[in-house]
Amino acid sequence: MFLKKRSNLSRLLAYAGGHRKLTVLGCVLSGAAAVLGLVPYVCVWLVARQALAVFPAVTEAEGLARWGWMAVWFAVANIALYFAALMCTHIAAFRTARNMRHAGVAYLMELPLGFFTGNRSGELRKIIDDNAALTEDLLAHKLPDLTAAVVTPLAAIVLLFVFDWRMGLLCLLTMVLALGCMMAMMGGRNAGFFHRYQREIEKMSGEAVEYVRGIPVVKVFQQTVYSFKAFYNAIRSYSDLASQYAMSCRAGQTGFLTCINGAFALLIPAALLLTSGGNGLEVLADFIFYALFAPACGGMINRIMYASESVMEADEAMMKMDEILQNRPLPRAAIPKKPKGHDITFTDVTFRYPGAARPALDHVSFTVPEGSVAGLVGPSGGGKSTAAALIPRFWDVESGSVRIGGADVRDMDRRELMEQVAFVFQDTRLFKVSVLENIRMARPSATLEEIRSAAHAAQCDDILEKLPQGIDTVVGTRGVYLSGGEAQRIALARAILKDAPIVVLDEATAFADPENEALIQKAFAKLMEGKTVLMIAHRLSTVKDVDSILVIEKGAVRERGTHDQLAAQGGLYARMWRDYLQAAAWKVGKEAAV
Repeated sequence: MFLKKRSNLSRLLAYAGGHRKLTVLGCVLSGAAAVLGLVPYVCVWLVARQALAVFPAVTEAEGLARWGWMAVWFAVANIALYFAALMCTHIAAFRTARNMRHAGVAYLMELPLGFFTGNRSGELRKIIDDNAALTEDLLAHKLPDLTAAVVTPLAAIVLLFVFDWRMGLLCLLTMVLALGCMMAMMGGRNAGFFHRYQREIEKMSGEAVEYVRGIPVVKVFQQTVYSFKAFYNAIRSYSDLASQYAMSCRAGQTGFLTCINGAFALLIPAALLLTSGGNGLEVLADFIFYALFAPACGGMINRIMYASESVMEADEAMMKMDEILQNRPLPRAAIPKKPKGHDITFTDVTFRYPGAARPALDHVSFTVPEGSVAGLVGPSGGGKSTAAALIPRFWDVESGSVRIGGADVRDMDRRELMEQVAFVFQDTRLFKVSVLENIRMARPSATLEEIRSAAHAAQCDDILEKLPQGIDTVVGTRGVYLSGGEAQRIALARAILKDAPIVVLDEATAFADPENEALIQKAFAKLMEGKTVLMIAHRLSTVKDVDSILVIEKGAVRERGTHDQLAAQGGLYARMWRDYLQAAAWKVGKEAAV
């Protein structure tokens, strides 16, 4: 198996590294503190016996002071040890969460780029960041508390039977009954509640995001939340689950609290019965001890319950982390090969997305000679973007090969491959940093002059002029946002700065208005100088003058040639071209009817 089958707690502690010893030390100190915490109850019993016994006044006062101060010092020692325990476990917990986040992000960096097209960034952030945070409470608080909760009952059972085994047995009975109620409440139908609860929260959160995005549509059509059925149903599903769980715990919780707090009610008749047959003062002293000690035993059981909740949270965190770790990185070549040119060759390529019924590309073969520009066109969902994504190795092909300069992309070093290709996609992502840093992402070593030159070549001068701090303006803050076409030009500036020999353009003008599209076309001229270019476009005017056009439909290359050749053939491209011209000439209102 790719993942070793170990307990989740053991796997979790493995992330602590050298700080794992601090976790163990913290648990030991917590157990020791718990034992010390029982001594004041013994001192209270001794004080009670001293106060109720018939002793000379001086001796009695000396004994009360001695036992009283002993209780104080043991209580102080208990607090000090517990504080030291929490210091150790907190340091280890924070380091563990930090290491989990680091390991998760490092593993993401090894996954193929295609993984990120099918997984939303918000979900990945929650898995890595939020789930790592879930482990902090377990390791920092609940694990030492659980250790104390295990150690304390063992010592408590001894104390329960030391002074009066009959009263001790009654206290133990209430503890056992409380544990039984707790197990009934958390087991059975409720055993998998926490997992279902997390699923419902994630579902409701995701639908809430979609609803917020759709608020303009909801407001325009004067609808309410009820019209957004997915969000409404997610809220109802979460509400029903939480309500059902709360009602199912009603009987168990009532029994649990009754048993924890009911020891006192049992001790009173027991003490009265024992008094009739023995020394009343001794029985009263024992009664005082058990009446105070029984509620403390209930607190121990509460610790176990809260610790079990944190264990479930940690299990959920590890399960979510496994969802990432189960994705295999693409294999690396043992002996990397270097390309001997910048041409692109697809040879009998077949590719199928994970879980898909039919291939996205089916035995596709074509060549883009070095220094030429090729256009990919065709109906939506035909496989154009898939073909483009296989060049920078977003995924590995199922069969066949994709080659750059004669070298299979699977045999190339990952860094070498990334240096060969620059790509600009329709869904442009800008980081919440300055425009300068956004462009510099393409080449961190670039100078300010090189970055400004790339921005100028990408027709970004008008964008920089209107920004409050020019190229140093941070995108996404203080109302500074860019339109789709403007963001596309920033992305083109990145590609120009990178100066890779191969350029992949996937619907680079998809979100541009006519003015931005004209500027982007000018930027294309600079970007494509002397490069091997693969351009995907729905606007056929974009690829009208390229060296060759490939028409892809249902995962196969149906036609190939220049614009004039394909338009004259009367096939799929010719029909697409006619439809494009009709759409471009369409007008609204009276002019359309003329």
